[in-house]
Amino acid sequence: MRELSKAEQALVSDLVRSSRAQGVALTGPDGLLKALTKSVLEAALDEEMTEHLGYDKHDVAGRNTGNSRNGTRTKRVLTDACGQVPIEVPRDRNGTFDPVIVGKSKRRVTDVDQVVLSLYAKGLTTGEISAHFADVYGASVSKDTVSRITDRVIKEMVSWWARPLEKVYAAVFIDAIMVKIGDGQVRNRPIYAAIGVDL
Repeated sequence: MRELSKAEQALVSDLVRSSRAQGVALTGPDGLLKALTKSVLEAALDEEMTEHLGYDKHDVAGRNTGNSRNGTRTKRVLTDACGQVPIEVPRDRNGTFDPVIVGKSKRRVTDVDQVVLSLYAKGLTTGEISAHFADVYGASVSKDTVSRITDRVIKEMVSWWARPLEKVYAAVFIDAIMVKIGDGQVRNRPIYAAIGVDL
């Protein structure tokens, strides 16, 4: 992630001060962060449409070109910082516009997979993870979606565990930590970690 310039930082500070003075919350369902996220995503989508068509909005150069803007459609996307954000996605008459920042079938602009995996690793069930998303993000992630995410990553982990090891290691560090694991009843079990340093 790039650092903001001093001018950009000053602009953000002014915006935050102005919002606080007007009583606008920074976070939450009607907060400044959600409004900014919506504005940035919509501006990026408009720029992508301009690049796709080859001319700016309301530009006379676009007349009789065979393809033009055709309004917008509302879409809700899930974000890390502010939950569900309704955005307006521009459309073109030929239906050939395929946005990059929020793809046609994409509903998440977030690292939901990482959140699901961390909750799953902490022992939450798929139902509990779905309920967590509903509480925290105000969005529903179905049990099936949670299962698909965990199944896909577990498959990748199993193939990583089964990969061939080096024949010689310069050093091997082994350690263990006691973790409460529930399989019918909760018990302390050792989890071992081995780190091999190759040549």
